[in-house]
Amino acid sequence: MTSLYRLDCSSAQIASRFGARLGDDPWAGGYVAPLKFAPVITAGREFIAGPRPSGGRLQPRITPRLWGVAPPPNSDDPTRRIATVRNADSPFWIGNLRNSEFRCLIPATSVMLWGSGTDCEGRRLKHWFAPEGEPIFAMAGVWKDEDVPGFAILTQEARSAAREAGCKAMPLILPDHEGARQFWLHGGWDRARALIERPEPINLVEIGDPAQR
Repeated sequence: MTSLYRLDCSSAQIASRFGARLGDDPWAGGYVAPLKFAPVITAGREFIAGPRPSGGRLQPRITPRLWGVAPPPNSDDPTRRIATVRNADSPFWIGNLRNSEFRCLIPATSVMLWGSGTDCEGRRLKHWFAPEGEPIFAMAGVWKDEDVPGFAILTQEARSAAREAGCKAMPLILPDHEGARQFWLHGGWDRARALIERPEPINLVEIGDPAQR
């Protein structure tokens, strides 16, 4: 699964791509790793989750969140942060996932996944991927309202070029149409869950390491 992705664009480009309010996020581009802040797109109230205004939807906005949420209180390591959602039915996640205000879009320009092979020195191979024809794409995410609000990325079984490279899992990349993004940000859990259980085909292609371009 990914422990690194890149978002090589500005906040203004993200806002234009997804029709979101720019907000105060100063993102200018770069890589994102666990325990690093990154822009996410939410459609809830300004600062905390809660009921939306009746009779309409709030425009999605860009806001910074920490990649990784605090673990359950009974965790063996309370300092560890959880970066991905492997089981959407887990009691740890289900309450937030059912409440659309906690669902979010995670913009990215490429993701790194670990393959099954190794190089000549025995190190696992890194592979970089992006959906073909999408300079900026959206991954499905969920956030938790903590002292330092954090987000996690939903995962799915590796498909397309990622599976061919020996990767086991990959982020849940949303289809490139407004309907899917609206379902994830605003839809009831039945519609949002369908995006997880019956993901649409994504033409994922392998690209070179963006940092070496």
